[in-house]
Amino acid sequence: MDFKVWCVRMTDEASSGLEYKTNISSLGTVSQVIFHLAFPIRDIEATLRFYVDGLGCTVGRRSKQAVTLGLAGHQLVAHLVPEQPPQQKGIYPRHFGLVFLSQEGWQALADRAKVKGLSFYQQPRVRFPGTRIEHRTFFLEDPSHNLLEFKHYTFESAIFGEQDFTEVGDTGGEPTD
Repeated sequence: MDFKVWCVRMTDEASSGLEYKTNISSLGTVSQVIFHLAFPIRDIEATLRFYVDGLGCTVGRRSKQAVTLGLAGHQLVAHLVPEQPPQQKGIYPRHFGLVFLSQEGWQALADRAKVKGLSFYQQPRVRFPGTRIEHRTFFLEDPSHNLLEFKHYTFESAIFGEQDFTEVGDTGGEPTD
């Protein structure tokens, strides 16, 4: 699967503090900085089926209590917890995922998720159509009820820009299976 993700590279500049530079890299390419996210799970085997067999993640280290996964070059660590946090209602406040720079890559993952029988919390759709923040999105729910969002913006400037628009997210967010 050939799609691209948005990454941020930071360099220390003695005279000006931190300088932020954008870097677009191909899936699987390790830039100077990768994102790390740890999240709770209730079953390691079900997690592996969802993330590895379903999404195509790579497996790193594994113990009886946790598993390290690679998602588009970023590190996820799924930790087995005795009690799951309460299941949230809707997509806010907690979810994570990827922003695709190509619509083809986004569509390829949506198609893969359907073929692999992954649980869609929200079906693929277009948010804010006809605006500079228009984007395609879908949400998946993993076996531990963690929500993952995958999106592609029609205009790349909407990823971190378009500050004139005050809309961020939806007002509802309930499942639309």
